[in-house]
Amino acid sequence: MPTVEEMPDEATRTLRTRQPFLWLNPARRPAADALPGMLPDAAAIEAASARWQRFAPLLMALFPETVATGGIIESGLLAVPALQQALTGQSAEGKWFVKADHALPIAGSVKARGGIHEVLEFAEKLALEHGPIDLSSDYAALAAPPARQLFARYTIAVGSTGNLGMSIGVMASALGFRAQVHMSAEAKEWKKQRLRRHGVEVIEHAGDYGAAVEAGRRAAQADACSYFVDDERSLSLFLGYAVAALRLAEQLRQAAVAVGPQAPLFVYLPCGVGGAPSGIAFGLKQVFGDHVHCFFAEPTASPCVLAQMSQPGRPGITVYDLGLDNRTAADGLAVARASELAVRVMTPLLSGIFTLDDDALFRNLYLLHENEGIRIEPSAAAAISGPQMLLHTPAGQQYLKENGLEQAMANAVHLLWTTGGLFVPDEDYLGFLARGRALP
Repeated sequence: MPTVEEMPDEATRTLRTRQPFLWLNPARRPAADALPGMLPDAAAIEAASARWQRFAPLLMALFPETVATGGIIESGLLAVPALQQALTGQSAEGKWFVKADHALPIAGSVKARGGIHEVLEFAEKLALEHGPIDLSSDYAALAAPPARQLFARYTIAVGSTGNLGMSIGVMASALGFRAQVHMSAEAKEWKKQRLRRHGVEVIEHAGDYGAAVEAGRRAAQADACSYFVDDERSLSLFLGYAVAALRLAEQLRQAAVAVGPQAPLFVYLPCGVGGAPSGIAFGLKQVFGDHVHCFFAEPTASPCVLAQMSQPGRPGITVYDLGLDNRTAADGLAVARASELAVRVMTPLLSGIFTLDDDALFRNLYLLHENEGIRIEPSAAAAISGPQMLLHTPAGQQYLKENGLEQAMANAVHLLWTTGGLFVPDEDYLGFLARGRALP
C-alpha cells in the first residue's frame, strides 16, 4: 500500500490536516452519458420497488407501526424554514427540506431501506424455491408456521457499526431466521442491547467496522446455511436504498416542488462505507438526471469514499493510509475503507464530497432540535452542513459557476438526508444536546 508521502495531491494534503473542505468530483459526467449500460439500472430499481409492494401485507402483520402506511416503510419530507433561517439569516435562497430517514419504522435509520430489503429478498427466494408462496400469493402467509420453519434452518449474518445490524437483525429475527450481527467492541452499547432484546446474537470483535465485517464474512462462508449481507459489495442493499428516489419524486410532486433546469435539487447524504448514500444517489440520478446534484458528507477522521475517489489508481486505500485514525463520534460513519460498488457507481455520477469535524455534527444536531424539534443522532447531522459548504466556499461557488446554476439558486431545493436517531436513548440524546449547546 502506498505511503502518504507517495500521495501528494491536493485532496490528500487537505485530508491529512483534518480541516473540513468540499471536494468536487472531476470524473462526473452528464447522466445521459453515464447511466446507459450501467448495472444496476432503472429496471432493477423498479423490481426492488415491486418487491416492497409484495411484502407490504407481511410487514403490516409483523410490525403494526407500518399499518398506517399500508406496510410501506417510508419517511416524511419535512420543510425546515426555521433551521434555514438560523443557519443562513436573511441571505437564504431556495427551500430546505429534511428527508426524515431518522424516523423510518422498524430500524429507525436509513438502513431500514437496504437492510430490510435484502432480508426480504433472501426470504422470498427461499419461499419461492421451497413452496410456501408463489408470486401471486398474499405474502402475509410468510408469517405462518410453514414459512417460519423453513426460515429457522438458516442464519442471516452481517457486520455492522449498529444501524445496518439493527435493520437486518430485527427483520431476520421477526421472520424466524437465526440472526447474527458482528460488531466492533466500540459500537454503541445501547444498539447491542436492542438487538439482543429482539433475539439477535451479537458477536463482538476487537478492531473497527472493517474487522467486524471480515470476521462475519469468514464465519458465514464456513456454514452452508448462513447468508451474509455484505455491506461493502451488496447489490440488494444498494437497490433497497435506490427505491427511495421513486418515493421522493412522489413526495416532491405532492408538495408542489418542481425540479428542473431552473429549480435544481441538491441532496446531501451522510456517508459511511458508501452503500446507502450511493444507492439513493443512483436512484435520484435515474429519476432526475442532471437536475439533481448529490453530495456526500464524511467525518474528517473517516473520509473513506473521498480517499478512494480522489485516488482512483490506488484500489483498497484506507483512511489509515492517509494518517487518519478513523475515530469519530459519528459511529455510523466510522469506516476506514469504502465500498467497491459504491465507488464504481458514484465515480461518474457524484457531484462531490465534503468533510466536517465532530463539533460541527453536534452543533448541527443541536440547531435542528432547537429550531425544528427534530431528534437525530450525530451521524445523521452531517448533511446539515451541506448547503453552507455549497453556497459559502470557493469550491461550492466554482461548482455553481461551472454548471450554470448561479441564476437558478433562488428556486433551488436543498434536501438534508437524516439517517438515524429514532431509538437513541434519552440519556444519550441529552448528552448530544448538551455538547452541541456548549459550542460557539
